Amino acid sequence: MSARRGPAEEEEEELDGGPGLAYMPFVVMDDLLDKLKLLGYDKDFLVELKMKPLSRHYFALQTNPGEQFYLFTSLSAWLIRKTGRNMEQPQEYDDPNSTVSNILDHLRQLGIAVDFPPNKLKVGYGEHAIFVLDRLADFALKQDNFLWKKPIYPAEDTGGEDGEVKDEAELTLDKVEEEMMAEYDDDDEEENILHMDDLKDLTAQKDGDAWPDEILHSNTTSEEWRLELERVLPQLKVTIRSDTRDWRSHIEQMHEHRSKINETLNFTQKQLDGLHSEISRSLEKISSREKYLNGQLEPLLLEYRNLQNVAAESREQYRVVSTKLVEKSHELAQISDELDRVKHEMEERGSSMTDGTPLVNIRKALTRVRQEITAMDVRIGVVEQKLLQAKLKDKSNMQRDMNAPVYNNMDMGLF
Repeated sequence: MSARRGPAEEEEEELDGGPGLAYMPFVVMDDLLDKLKLLGYDKDFLVELKMKPLSRHYFALQTNPGEQFYLFTSLSAWLIRKTGRNMEQPQEYDDPNSTVSNILDHLRQLGIAVDFPPNKLKVGYGEHAIFVLDRLADFALKQDNFLWKKPIYPAEDTGGEDGEVKDEAELTLDKVEEEMMAEYDDDDEEENILHMDDLKDLTAQKDGDAWPDEILHSNTTSEEWRLELERVLPQLKVTIRSDTRDWRSHIEQMHEHRSKINETLNFTQKQLDGLHSEISRSLEKISSREKYLNGQLEPLLLEYRNLQNVAAESREQYRVVSTKLVEKSHELAQISDELDRVKHEMEERGSSMTDGTPLVNIRKALTRVRQEITAMDVRIGVVEQKLLQAKLKDKSNMQRDMNAPVYNNMDMGLF
């Protein structure tokens, strides 16, 4: 098998070769379909996916990108499995980037140079998709040990004593004219039409017997002849065929056409001259009316331009004022909020000043404080009284101890 070039090389060759290389994907797609048939895709792949057979230019033209991408990935996976490798069948909801990257990884492992970005395959059609499928099909055929045989050309027939080859493509002008006349005669032939050429054959042989030389006498009466004539009269039609190659008929037609053209031209020329003069007068009137209108409308146009300038200035001022109005509206909203807050505070203070509940609470609190002070004074007096009694008692005890007699230790004993 001959090595194929990549899409990038084909693009370079297209720039150098000519516009015919733009149709190369159609040719490669045709070869690819033949290779798929050799691999038996119609019995294996199509039956498995329950799909219709691919057309000759399915991946060369854009029809349905989603369907084309799904068939491209499925067919690539099937061809990769045909090469002896393992790749799962892609699903419709799989990530396109991962599926394309898996296919390109298998291509690189097979030794196929990939010199185009992966997003070229995400569309599902085009020369890059056909290139990938074609290379995978080549490797699948190689895995099946398929070999392309040399073509066997049929032997060409030679004729003539000198062995010259007969060239049937070379036809003389006479032969072409004869064929055209034969086709013309076949197309114009109709049923139940008697031509002048057919009348010449009356002297020829009929049913293998020659006409007798003597005069034939008929036994048919004149009345029978009239009835037969009335019967066949609608079917009789004599036409005289004119030879299309006769120059005399053409030149006569040319003279007739020329005379008709001259007659028509004289009448038409007068009408055209009158129309031309009328159009010229109308154009002159239009131009003069246009000049008059321009002169009359010039002041109005100047006033209109001035009004347009004034309107433009007014629109600009309106825009500036509108901007300032929006700013002032925002400031007014802020001031209104602040005013509402101050009013709320003033209402709270006014309600608190007119309300006597705090004063009553203060008076109650002062009463409780006085009561507590009185109770505290009583307690202080009680405590002072007890302290005074304790001091007096201690003083009386001290005096008693001081006034008590002192006894001898020998007599009293030791304490």
